[in-house]
Amino acid sequence: MNDLQARIDKVLQQATRTALAYAQRTLEERSAFLSAIAEELEKRSDVLIDTAAGETHLAPERLRTELQRTQWQLYSYGQACREGDWLDIRIDIPDGAGTENPGNGDAPSWTVHRRQNDLRKMLLPLGPVVVFGASNFPFAYSTAGGDTACALAAGCPVIVKAHPAHAATSRLVAEAVQESARRLGLPEGVFQHVEGGFDEGQALVLHPHTRAVGFTGSLEGGRALFDLAQQRPVPIPVFAEMGSVNPVFLLPEGLAADAEGFAKQFLQSVTGSAGQFCTKPGLLVGIDSPALDSFREYLSENIGLVPPQEMLHPGIAKAFQHKRADALAVESVAVAGTLSCPVGRNDSIPTLAETDAAAFLANPVLHHEVFGPFALLVRCADGGELLSVAEALEGQITCTLVATTDELRHCPQLITALQARCGRFIRNGVPTGVEVVPAMMHGGPYPATTDSRFTAVGADGIRRFARPVCYQNWENELLPAELQNENPLGIWRTVNGVLSRDALGNN
Repeated sequence: MNDLQARIDKVLQQATRTALAYAQRTLEERSAFLSAIAEELEKRSDVLIDTAAGETHLAPERLRTELQRTQWQLYSYGQACREGDWLDIRIDIPDGAGTENPGNGDAPSWTVHRRQNDLRKMLLPLGPVVVFGASNFPFAYSTAGGDTACALAAGCPVIVKAHPAHAATSRLVAEAVQESARRLGLPEGVFQHVEGGFDEGQALVLHPHTRAVGFTGSLEGGRALFDLAQQRPVPIPVFAEMGSVNPVFLLPEGLAADAEGFAKQFLQSVTGSAGQFCTKPGLLVGIDSPALDSFREYLSENIGLVPPQEMLHPGIAKAFQHKRADALAVESVAVAGTLSCPVGRNDSIPTLAETDAAAFLANPVLHHEVFGPFALLVRCADGGELLSVAEALEGQITCTLVATTDELRHCPQLITALQARCGRFIRNGVPTGVEVVPAMMHGGPYPATTDSRFTAVGADGIRRFARPVCYQNWENELLPAELQNENPLGIWRTVNGVLSRDALGNN
């Protein structure tokens, strides 16, 4: 075992010793931990924002908003943890006489089922979770971000692999989390922080004590981690959110209602924070019409007025410039609007390109995300070409339709095609701005994520780091409190098919 392996082994051994003790902490204690982290971040907010601004080149105002969002995630996921709905508790107990079809007393025999065993199911924590910090969100998707909050709520120790692009910020946030743990007397090792590069990340994923991975970043990075995890003797889940082009489909009547207004919204959505959001709309698809001409004219004239910004780090700037150049090198792709002034080596280049449906369908390179302030407008001759473009797309985090109600009634195939390819389906709006609420779905079919069944935003994300266990015929006093007859935690449970918070016997 070399020095790196020994260092990672020490971290995972500590996490494993902690896992059982932390899993036995009550929902209330886990909730208090998340709230304490939020409070500790508030105490340190000024230095955190100053440090992050220096490392990421993001504006302090943007970072303050992101930090507040991170605090809300911690608080709201803690509240959801305490309420216990995410545990998905199901209890089926024998009733002696059997359960008959409630709607028909003359039901055939195969609709009658007698419960013979006492069965009680709930979610239990997976164990140590490795979370990789995201380059574009130093707070909300990094050290104390959504994956960390969800894993801690689920009862899992967390090891954060810091992103090298904001290592100092990550270190400061880690200190806030660890101070919160110490103050509450939580087991040592409930949260650990690892710095380094690819080798450290690989060692964390391959270690036999790691039970799951959370990642937000590029397709290349997420897929590499996923492949590593499946090569282990015991494969583990990798919940990777890997971005998308977030296509926007513009139907003529819907666009005509306010072509310039929609253009203003999408200009801000494409270029805000130098386009460095996983929900940035990178593909605009419309049917030739006067409304599309107006939309295109506003975007092409105004995108060149957006000043260049220094991007998050040189690696992202280089990747943006290369992928932008690859897209513009495709035959039949033209620049519709961009900067006319010189830009710095690591600066963004706000750009609107355009092409037709035939060129888009013939060139897979145009289907790929260009991470930065770049959007491609695809002009279609009719609804048939528009549908062909939709059906050619891979999985997306979001899809957007700008359309009137009447147009929606007449395009069921387009709606079916798009909803099959996304996690969040938006009408007459922009995909940037992801609300942290239970109904949010932030994920989508591959290659947007590695598992489209789960969200990375909202309290339902807690379920990623837990697994179902069924207890059969256990004595009441030996069951977890969540499953006991008395329901001492007062949480919602589905008992013999009926949702209830009552003690058993009073459903």
